[in-house]
Amino acid sequence: MAVKCVTFDFGGVIAEEGFREGMRTLALRFGLDPGETIKMAFRLVFEVRFVEGVCSEKDFWGMFRERAGVDADDATLREMVLSRFVVRPWMLELAKSLKERGYIVAMLTDQAGWLKELDLETPFLHLFDPVINSWDTGKTKKDPTAFTDLAAAVGLDPQEILFVDDNEGNIERAASMGLKTILFRDRESFEEEIRGAVTRYA
Repeated sequence: MAVKCVTFDFGGVIAEEGFREGMRTLALRFGLDPGETIKMAFRLVFEVRFVEGVCSEKDFWGMFRERAGVDADDATLREMVLSRFVVRPWMLELAKSLKERGYIVAMLTDQAGWLKELDLETPFLHLFDPVINSWDTGKTKKDPTAFTDLAAAVGLDPQEILFVDDNEGNIERAASMGLKTILFRDRESFEEEIRGAVTRYA
C-alpha cells in the first residue's frame, strides 16, 4: 500500500533527546555513572507512569532524587532536561515539505506535559496533526495498540503509515502492527531512507 501518513517521534527525532542528554549532564555534575543514571531514569518514567500522566512531575522528581541520591531542586532538574530538547530545524522543514506534498504528518510520542511547554519556545506542533502524546492518552508505545490507535486516528490502514522513531523497541512494535518503519540513527542515513520510502511507496 502507498504511504499516506508519515508519523514522527519527538525526542530523538524531531528534537534532540533532551531527557537522555539531561540525565547524562546531571550524572556528570553529581559524579554519577551516566549510563546507569540514564537507564534508571528511563525505567522510572515508565515504572511510575509519569509519561502517562499518572504520576505528577513533583512526585517524579522526588522519587528520582531518592534513587539517584542527588540534592537538586525541581527547577534545576527540569531545566537540565527541557533545555536539551533542541528542536531540529531541518526536521521541521521536512515535515512542512511532506504536508505540502499531501501527506498526513503526525506525531506519536511518549512525553510528559512538557511537549506544549517546549512548543512555546520553538513552535512545532502546528506542523503535526494529529499529535498523540502518552501524557494525554494514558498509553505509551510500549503498548502495541498505540499504533492501531494511531491508524484509527488518521483513518488509514497501518500499512499506509510510515513511522519514524529512534527506539528499536518502538520500531519493532510498530512493524508488528503492520506499519512501515524507519529507525532514526543519524541525519544522513535517515534522509536517505525517507527519500527512498516516500518515493517507493508514494
